[in-house]
Amino acid sequence: MGMTQVLEYESNAIVELLGVLPADRDAEWLKNSLQQAIMVEIATIGPYASALWSIKESNTAVAKSIREIIFDEMTHMGLVCNMLTTIGGTPVLADPKVVPKYERALPGGVRPELIVFLEGLTKDSVEMFSEIERPDHPVAQFSAFATIGAFYTEIEEAFEAHQQLISGDRQIDFSLENHGQGNKIVPIDSIEKVRAAIEIIKEQGEGTSASPENPFPGKPGELAHFYVFREMFRGKKLIKVSENPVVWDFKGDDVPLPPAFPMGRVPEGGWANGGPNVPSPEVQQVLAAFNKHFSEMLRALQAAWVTGDSDMLFPAIGHMGGMRTEARKLVQLELPDGSGKTYGPEFLYVEE
Repeated sequence: MGMTQVLEYESNAIVELLGVLPADRDAEWLKNSLQQAIMVEIATIGPYASALWSIKESNTAVAKSIREIIFDEMTHMGLVCNMLTTIGGTPVLADPKVVPKYERALPGGVRPELIVFLEGLTKDSVEMFSEIERPDHPVAQFSAFATIGAFYTEIEEAFEAHQQLISGDRQIDFSLENHGQGNKIVPIDSIEKVRAAIEIIKEQGEGTSASPENPFPGKPGELAHFYVFREMFRGKKLIKVSENPVVWDFKGDDVPLPPAFPMGRVPEGGWANGGPNVPSPEVQQVLAAFNKHFSEMLRALQAAWVTGDSDMLFPAIGHMGGMRTEARKLVQLELPDGSGKTYGPEFLYVEE
């Protein structure tokens, strides 16, 4: 299986990797799988951040929940990058081939029926977010299919079979624990650390099979991402309505979506493809500033894992702040088509 094929965002690489017999899953399989997992984690950040930045008041409960989830996803991406460098691989983040494409399916062919788009905070967007995070067996039961969590389970099993590959090289050590107790990018230098990292990634997103609660919460009682987004979609808190048997249902307090700027859905490939909404030079300037910060952030993250220098994460965080600043301008600029909707960030990768 050629590396070039694996690095295409639009491929069936995850499906193909899962089709390899466990006995044939070697170091190359593990490197390819971790690169795909990194691409999946990065793909979620654009949609979640667009919804967050469209919210008018950043201190609302919904805004805080989405912000925590974004920091969880950044932590997950960091842990997966550490898993890749510890076995001698190098994450590819700053490359047009691997950067997320919207409005498209997730990379690798995982959940092919789910189209991921960039839009402000709406019922449609939070429903899509919950679909991204959907567990294999939700406690509030739905149907089951190949999920991101299932892919991580296979990655963990390959690590169990090839523990000798874990070297502890080029490990980033960086705490984001002010955003939740699981939010620590820790060096992966043992199989125990691999197990712990994958447990955090899966359970923060999906909960456990026994409970929708996040075992690594920012605050007590915090639910896993899937259920947080379901609450926003259903407009009600998920609460335990029975102890014996344990039953959870969306019967708690109201969860109103806070007022948000009506950010329109970004056309595939960016606003330049938006027909009547092709940006004016003034709008284009803000879009370009955002895309530059986004691209510089990816380059800084990639440099961190190429060198193993944790300090490289500080410029990446600086560029995230720049992204937020430009995005907040964009969501207040009305589209010319008279829809009453506004622009929003495109997350397009630009070369230096």
